[in-house]
Amino acid sequence: MSLHCWVPLLVCAVVVGCGEAGHQKTAAPASYAVPTESAASSRAPHAQPELLRTVDLEAKSADFAPGLAPQSAPLGDESAPLSKFRLSQTPTETNATGEGYRPIIEPGFITTAQQDTSTFSIDVDTASYSNVRRFLQQGQLPPVDAVRIEEMLNYFAYEEMPPATTGPFSAHLEIAGCPWNPAHRLAKIGLKGREIAPAARPQCNLVFLIDVSGSMNHPKKLPLVKQSLRLLVEQLGEADHIALTVYAGAAGVVLPSTSASRKTDIIAALDRLNAGGSTNGAGGIRLAYQTATENKIDGGANRVILCTDGDFNVGVSSENELEQLITQEAKRGVFLTVLGFGMGNLQDRKLETLADKGNGHYAYIDGIAEARKALVEELSGTLITIAKDVKIQVEFAKQHVAGYRLIGYENRHLANQDFANDAKDAGEIGAGHSVTALYEIIPQEQTVPANTDIMKLRLRYKAPDADRSDLAEFVGRDTGREFAAAGNDFRFASAVAMAGMLLRNSEYKGTASWNAVTQLATHARGSDSRGQRTEFLELVNRAQHLSNPSATVQPVPVSSR
Repeated sequence: MSLHCWVPLLVCAVVVGCGEAGHQKTAAPASYAVPTESAASSRAPHAQPELLRTVDLEAKSADFAPGLAPQSAPLGDESAPLSKFRLSQTPTETNATGEGYRPIIEPGFITTAQQDTSTFSIDVDTASYSNVRRFLQQGQLPPVDAVRIEEMLNYFAYEEMPPATTGPFSAHLEIAGCPWNPAHRLAKIGLKGREIAPAARPQCNLVFLIDVSGSMNHPKKLPLVKQSLRLLVEQLGEADHIALTVYAGAAGVVLPSTSASRKTDIIAALDRLNAGGSTNGAGGIRLAYQTATENKIDGGANRVILCTDGDFNVGVSSENELEQLITQEAKRGVFLTVLGFGMGNLQDRKLETLADKGNGHYAYIDGIAEARKALVEELSGTLITIAKDVKIQVEFAKQHVAGYRLIGYENRHLANQDFANDAKDAGEIGAGHSVTALYEIIPQEQTVPANTDIMKLRLRYKAPDADRSDLAEFVGRDTGREFAAAGNDFRFASAVAMAGMLLRNSEYKGTASWNAVTQLATHARGSDSRGQRTEFLELVNRAQHLSNPSATVQPVPVSSR
């Protein structure tokens, strides 16, 4: 989408005075915007659903605001008795190769009569997308629990403008038709992190923590780790420092903290590493944090970079104890980035959890191209945290919205009261990172008047060294835009979400099909300077063929890049 067509969304959006003790409220980012609408339009009548599926609210009563009683009555029949709420039962798949994934239960729609507010933590992890790519390129459909739609969405760069002011990120909202269910609306929330030029990047104190156990003896593991970290070393300057620690049966320091100007010494230390032995991951993590703390740079980027397949099998007395250590170190300003490698025994669930606890993000490196993306093209986002504990809360207007569901983010849901609780951990956003979330919305009325305010968007976030959060608030207005008139980013993100639902065989995929994904993504590809969207189309063709070998696969048009 060309950027000249962005105009301010709000003429009345304000950030009110402090309404909660101990919290600061700041002005909304000036760049909050949606694409301009050429003319107000009215939508075609929406079919009214007979019954909205909802999550098990009785089992999640903490999600309710005080005094708000859960109900499960069908719309228009609030006197109906309470009944069992329905969950989309996605079975947990056991990967025959021994890989470990966290079970994902896909929640259904929630009626606004039962709960009109939704709260979740952001997530900038991208591991799921590159892991799904690995499966597809090997000629396999991925296990359903390996498919996290939010990470597929956040893998891609979008055209949203970064903040025009000094704020950490800008917020963008667009609402249009839903391509897999024309009776519904789709809202896209986008955050774009402030970009930091290499010359303005703070000094880095990095500790490479490398798994050299026997399980890493594979071309796609330790050798790829070495290649990947060489790329990172080449990006750093003399003011930056790197230490190298390893673990197998025992943990040790291979290279003490060394100026990145001594690139030859650092790369030589990497080249000497060999795989063998069992895996004392806990001991390695403790040593890495100790090394980072001893060389901590005040005001700098202090970070442990863990490279492993996650197969910890020796020395872990308590997984909770290890997570507590990582959480404590994050509070002291030493963050964690997790890079997953390899196949066959990838412990995805464990790696995702460690990154969450360490105020970092989790990427899966399936090849040197992905290493270049994470450690060169997006280096500032990987190393520099610009905001932490970022939470999003959406309040829907009951008179206009009958029900809604957040697509993805299943393990990021928060109780509504935790939105204002600064002790509650949430996700971080790095310099230049994009965060995208989609809500599928069921309108209350058959015909909603154009330019209707249907939702309020609230954001909470802390500076990397702060204990108190700031609050920004916005109003989301539905101008009646049809899907075909939405921007490139909106339509491409919709195609990615459709692909994720098809891979998961979601009961909410509606009319989604692989041909529809191909068509939507092709028309929304844009300039695609990095070729990521073209590669997505190639993966869609692979997934379509694996899902139905007899299907006619559409050729991927040549990229315009």
